[in-house]
Amino acid sequence: MNTHFAPDTLRFISDLKKNNDRNWFQENKSRYDAARADFLEFISAWIKGISAFDESVADQNAKDIVFRIYRDVRFSNDKRPYKDHFGAYLAPGGRKSVYPGYYFHLSTNNQSFMGGGLWMPPANHLKAVRQEIDYNLPEFTGIVQNPGFIEYFGTELAGEKLKTNPKGYDGDNPAITYLKHKSWVAMHAIPDQQLGQTDLLQKSLQIAETLKPLNDFLIRPMLEVSTEE
Repeated sequence: MNTHFAPDTLRFISDLKKNNDRNWFQENKSRYDAARADFLEFISAWIKGISAFDESVADQNAKDIVFRIYRDVRFSNDKRPYKDHFGAYLAPGGRKSVYPGYYFHLSTNNQSFMGGGLWMPPANHLKAVRQEIDYNLPEFTGIVQNPGFIEYFGTELAGEKLKTNPKGYDGDNPAITYLKHKSWVAMHAIPDQQLGQTDLLQKSLQIAETLKPLNDFLIRPMLEVSTEE
């Protein structure tokens, strides 16, 4: 079981950041293959660990939740052909799921992080989640203002927010700060020095378990909408 990352994996990512072109990548394809295998092995252990307390993702496997390293540059001004990181998203329904889940981002220069929550849900789900927060604000704040949650994720949720109040909600609504969100995301930075330590997997599972109540809250109204439809 892979509990941390090999130094060669991190060196490959660091070198790719400096040499993001096809010729270099092809010349170093074997290094990429080894780095990807190392990441997949860690993610396999990560899935198994999370599944122990979140059965909703127990049917997922690493190769299906890891994102491709190749960038789609057709509509981007940034023409670099490769991502400079590895990423995996674990959620019910797989990597492309609209449901809340867990995300692992492996990079260098202290840009690694683990997080999760809900990212840019469809309009019907967005509306349902806002209503759930409005109706159950004490439950929601009990999750995101819990000292254990704050220890890992800080006092502010990440995610794009509206500049104005969402339709149907007044500015004096006690939940308005959370209702303005279009995504509800919690993130925990992982410094480079921690990536090679044998307790990385254990700490990552602790982060995920702390995140689970937020995911549980967010998915509840989404599943109700899906059932109705």
